[in-house]
Amino acid sequence: MKISPTTSLPCVIVFLMVAILFASPCLAQEKVRFPIGESSKTLSYGPLWVAGKMGFFEREGLEVPIVTMRGSPLTIQALTADSIYVANATVDTLISAYEKGADITMIGGLINGLGLSMIGGKAYKSYADLRGTTIGTQTLTSGTGFALRLVLKAHGLEYPRDYALLNIGSAPDRYRALTSGQISSAPVGVPLDLVAKQQGFNIIGYFADDQPNFQFNVYIVKRSWAEKNRPLVVRFMKAMASTMRWMLDNREAACAYLTKEMAISLEHCRYASEFNWNKRIWDRNADLNVEGVRTLIKITAEQGILKEPLPEPGKYMDPSYLKQALAEIGKK
Repeated sequence: MKISPTTSLPCVIVFLMVAILFASPCLAQEKVRFPIGESSKTLSYGPLWVAGKMGFFEREGLEVPIVTMRGSPLTIQALTADSIYVANATVDTLISAYEKGADITMIGGLINGLGLSMIGGKAYKSYADLRGTTIGTQTLTSGTGFALRLVLKAHGLEYPRDYALLNIGSAPDRYRALTSGQISSAPVGVPLDLVAKQQGFNIIGYFADDQPNFQFNVYIVKRSWAEKNRPLVVRFMKAMASTMRWMLDNREAACAYLTKEMAISLEHCRYASEFNWNKRIWDRNADLNVEGVRTLIKITAEQGILKEPLPEPGKYMDPSYLKQALAEIGKK
């Protein structure tokens, strides 16, 4: 609408009201630098990059650098040192740091389950075949290491009685050790299992089938900082919840971007995304799996960090930020 000297005052007022109504939300609030840290740039962490690429952070007035760090302990150290505002890290690392005095809490879930499959060398087709062999792992006492031992125990294999563990490191390193015959088997993330199958290896099983409640990776904030900056934290959770909903409803568009960002094929992205949604590894509201948190509390207790009676998950959670975020964007 072109406003001329002859335009009536009521028309001008209506025009201005419409302009304000449809203005981008970020115009009404200061754009804030909001650095976050995570420990593995893989497809399961993809929503973080989608939130930036598809404008969900910008819509909330946030500029969000994503810093990839080597493991959850370093990510939480960066959070407590105020180098980042949100840490994406594992629940067992959070509990351990909290019990040592860290002023931190989890406010939402990024990876709410185990997107891992057990891959066996060509001679190993079942969990029973792994008895007496050496199995590759990323860690011995945290994260995927905990999950691996739980899954093997579900199939009657006790550590160290029935198998040895070799701490190898990242998924690509574990995969190379498998192909060289250094180990009998190893857990790998979806969709690397599909690559392995196409190369003649065996998918022995999926961790999520044996351990459906395992809260793997969460959004963590420093309590004192978050309380003073509640509107910022709520805006961040609004962006993540909106991203998850968009990814669920626009799977092809999400994969069109993720194939480039994560350097994987469209076929593998579709496969892994469907797996993550079907196994509830991604939650459409970026919420937590409370029973999955309870599983990690039990595992952490077995390491001697917690004592009986075991605490409830609420000790390490503050759902108020996500609750407010969902109220503002409309829970559905």
